[in-house]
Amino acid sequence: QVQLVESGGESVQAGGSLRLACAGSGFTYSSYCMGWFRQVPGNEREGVAFIGNGVGATYADDVKGRFTISQDNAKNTLDLQMNSLKPEDTAMYFCAADDCYRFISGRSRFWGQGTQVTVSS
Repeated sequence: QVQLVESGGESVQAGGSLRLACAGSGFTYSSYCMGWFRQVPGNEREGVAFIGNGVGATYADDVKGRFTISQDNAKNTLDLQMNSLKPEDTAMYFCAADDCYRFISGRSRFWGQGTQVTVSS
């Protein structure tokens, strides 16, 4: 059974930094892509970044240069370093894991419960 648990969400001021972490179990890290999505109430969930299984780090245009995704297969962890945060980054952030072809099309079968990031101006 795939399980994903996120942590690290907080309230920060614009320009600040946060590091989100995702601990996964029940699957082989090296065979899946993993990534981060975010969602604001009333909006669809959107992809932020993903990586894995021979796929290089891929980012949404509005986070390129500010966010860095990293994966540690030995520790079964996935991190998202977020710098230069903006109020528009405010959202619930979800960790996800699945076959890479689903990520490339913006989908995933397996999700964590989410961690809230709030950026104030």
